[in-house]
Amino acid sequence: MIEVTNLVKHYGNKKAVNDISFAINEGELVGFLGPNGAGKTTTMNVLTGYLSATSGSAKINGIDILENPIAAKRHIGYLPEQPPLYMDMTVNEYLDFICDLKGVKEHRRQHVSDICELSGITHVYKRMVRNLSKGYKQRVGLAQALIGNPEVLILDEPTVGLDPIQIIEIRNVIKDLGKKRTVILSSHILPEVQAICERVLVINHGEIIANDTPANLSLYVDIDRKMQIRVAGPQDKVQPVLSRIPEMERVIFEGSLENDTCDFILEPKGKVDIRKLVFNALAHAGYPILMFTPVSASLEDIFIKLTAEKSGK
Repeated sequence: MIEVTNLVKHYGNKKAVNDISFAINEGELVGFLGPNGAGKTTTMNVLTGYLSATSGSAKINGIDILENPIAAKRHIGYLPEQPPLYMDMTVNEYLDFICDLKGVKEHRRQHVSDICELSGITHVYKRMVRNLSKGYKQRVGLAQALIGNPEVLILDEPTVGLDPIQIIEIRNVIKDLGKKRTVILSSHILPEVQAICERVLVINHGEIIANDTPANLSLYVDIDRKMQIRVAGPQDKVQPVLSRIPEMERVIFEGSLENDTCDFILEPKGKVDIRKLVFNALAHAGYPILMFTPVSASLEDIFIKLTAEKSGK
């Protein structure tokens, strides 16, 4: 559905996108991650035909966006970081205007009604755009992207500037949209991508440095083998036992969630597997282990390590 091959984009002497290639299949919801200035928005602008590439190709449904932009754009719904809204129009006037731009003629009223329901804006249909909250303006921006029933949605930072409740609402709308469409979602909000995306592309300095599911991204970096443990016993007795293990780098007290217990985060030296060493030390000291589990790396941890490693830091 989206196919990018050896894409390069220069701004003068600056190479914003450096020979990237990736494909997004029909019905996939893919996150596009990267720090500020990494090349995310430039790539999105090339995909939507707003910018031309220096070299390489970008195809939507097999149609080259640079060679045949009008045909390719018929398959795209685009929500830029700043929604292209007209503040002096009502919502229905604005969506009717978008229908004119996209050449939607047949069954227009029903089509717009269906999109308003899907976007959750039916009850603000008659209101002026300027009087809407930021969250509802974002929903109207999503609605304009859906006019014409495009198979591909390209969303650039769709929740930027929203409050937590609005973020959850927009996130749920995007998840629903992803059930029947191909969606690429550019964001730097990592929990958002982890919550709704099936696959993640990570770009840094104009290059794709990872392309996998959120669960598999940890394979791209060396993640420390931290462990979380709950022990029956007093902290002042248990912590020294753990700290005396030679392979232990650090023991962090996390509190007491049950009576007469203590929780710790254990950080080993390097990549040492400390499980047997911890078990033996606590068994010898007479303190039973009630819980012992690895600490999973979050997408944020992985993202920071990936971008730092590729930057040579």
